Amino acid sequence: MAKVLLVKGKEERVLSGHPWIFKSDIDRIMGNHRNGEIVDVYSSRNRFLGRGYLNTKSQISLRMMTYEQEEINYDFLYKRVLSAWEYRKRVADINSCRVIFAESDFLPGLIVDKFSDYLVVQTLTLGIDRFKDDIVKILNEIINPIGIFERNDVPVRELEGLNQQKGFLKGPFDTNVEMVENGVKFLVDVENGQKTGFFLDQKENRAALKPFVKDAKVLDCFSHTGSFALHAGYYGASNVLGIDISDHAVECASRNAKLNNLDGVCTFEAANTFDKLREFYDTNEQFDTIILDPPAFTKTRGAVEGAVRGYKEINLRAMKIIKPGGFLVTCSCSHHVDSDLFMDIIYNAAYDARKNVRLIEYRSQAKDHPILLASEETEYLKCAILQIF
Repeated sequence: MAKVLLVKGKEERVLSGHPWIFKSDIDRIMGNHRNGEIVDVYSSRNRFLGRGYLNTKSQISLRMMTYEQEEINYDFLYKRVLSAWEYRKRVADINSCRVIFAESDFLPGLIVDKFSDYLVVQTLTLGIDRFKDDIVKILNEIINPIGIFERNDVPVRELEGLNQQKGFLKGPFDTNVEMVENGVKFLVDVENGQKTGFFLDQKENRAALKPFVKDAKVLDCFSHTGSFALHAGYYGASNVLGIDISDHAVECASRNAKLNNLDGVCTFEAANTFDKLREFYDTNEQFDTIILDPPAFTKTRGAVEGAVRGYKEINLRAMKIIKPGGFLVTCSCSHHVDSDLFMDIIYNAAYDARKNVRLIEYRSQAKDHPILLASEETEYLKCAILQIF
């Protein structure tokens, strides 16, 4: 097994439990090695730190798998997957849940989502992709789903020297899968939907809507396939309008509304949310509750300034069209916009809108997306429930 020695001082992040080692952290590699293989990791003083998989093509050149001198083999992977599954059975409704959350489940690069009796798998790094066949076999042994679909059609794989691809790993089957979340039914397009087909990380935040939508006129912005909107309808809203820029998303949301017999309550429109919020203000349209769940406005530190402007604008405009005493449920999934910055944005939006705002509840991602304290990258979702006066 090849041996990687780190630059002096760079072992501290490894010792803290962070699983990433950057190319600039590596002093030298001793012994024959190939990208994707398991290597031993040592400090500059030749202290054993653990084992991980190597890929010198990536800026994240090493991802730690263990801090013990143990074999990374089928049995090792089986224990890790079983541990992740047992945790989900304890904390989540497993009809729909994230089964494996990469670094947070000590399987870096691996995502597995469960929709009813079907799994969607992403192996995003070369090191974990080498174990894909074993992982599929283990998932079959532990969970025994009806089908498994591979969604490796993501550009990040190309940074690892991998091709983009998707297809059946167990099947075939109808890739429009029906699942249930908090009592609400959804059709999930596991083949062509965004990411793995559905955003499971907001499950608990959608359930938290219940006290704030009863008999309310609700606006759901960036509604995607209608997950927040349909929860609002399910929890007794009198009228729900969902806005999304994608015609395909609006079609899916409308189909999901019919699936739940909520098409008389929930309607959807393909439009630009920024434009619609301005239009509603200009026409004096008001809502009891508004939900803002936009896509990530930035994926890099360099674009944070622009993201801040975007988040501030939608929150300011939403506050201006909420009836006094109404509620704003506002979210950000941009990792580079941390909790403190997000709350600053909301405060500044409230100041400029001349609104008094009470924070009712501050939430994060669902428990099936656990946060690894040593890795700030695993904490990304913010959700604030506010009352506007």
